[in-house]
Amino acid sequence: MRSLPLPLALTARLAPVAVLATAGWVMSSGPDTTRTAEDSTPPDGGRPSASAPATQAATKTYAAAPAPCASLAGKTVASLVPGAEAKGKELPSTDAKARRTCSWNALKGYDYRWLDVSYEVLASDEAAQKSYRERVADRSGGGDVPGLGDTAYSVVNLTTEDKQQTREGTVLVRAANALVTITYNGSDFETRKAPGTDEINKGAIKAAKEAVAGLEGGRG
Repeated sequence: MRSLPLPLALTARLAPVAVLATAGWVMSSGPDTTRTAEDSTPPDGGRPSASAPATQAATKTYAAAPAPCASLAGKTVASLVPGAEAKGKELPSTDAKARRTCSWNALKGYDYRWLDVSYEVLASDEAAQKSYRERVADRSGGGDVPGLGDTAYSVVNLTTEDKQQTREGTVLVRAANALVTITYNGSDFETRKAPGTDEINKGAIKAAKEAVAGLEGGRG
């Protein structure tokens, strides 16, 4: 079987994806600035003033993003991205403690597959909930994925460029103060068709389940 180079349209489409992934996600939350209030004793030795209540330190389930390239089993990578190296490639991050992404992609014959696993650890559950809601709102047409993290959402979209179809699935998961994002897409350069919706959706959810289990490596 002869090899087939990536079409210019797909190459152009993937280039900005890689750039965006490298830049990392823009987090709506800042660093954890929670502090513990000190006791305040009045000069007369009385009780602390009621106007200065104590502040409890927020509990963070996950303190750091785990290693994303170790999140998937080798057999999972082989089944979802045939021909890709199991070790994957971690993309540079502006803050590796807060967010990390690993990418696998390969062209085997005429079939192309691309898979990203991304972790993001926020300062609190509330911050993660807010970010999760905003991201789901930007991706209409999908549905909830029960039994995955605290809450999860999956959506699959089909795009056509220069008569070449590409189908992409995205799974967003919130688990406590962490977000997991899976991006999985594919194209067939011989038929110019895309893989079926069910194949892409199930593949993305399978990767999401393993990636969520991998969060344990970032527990505080």
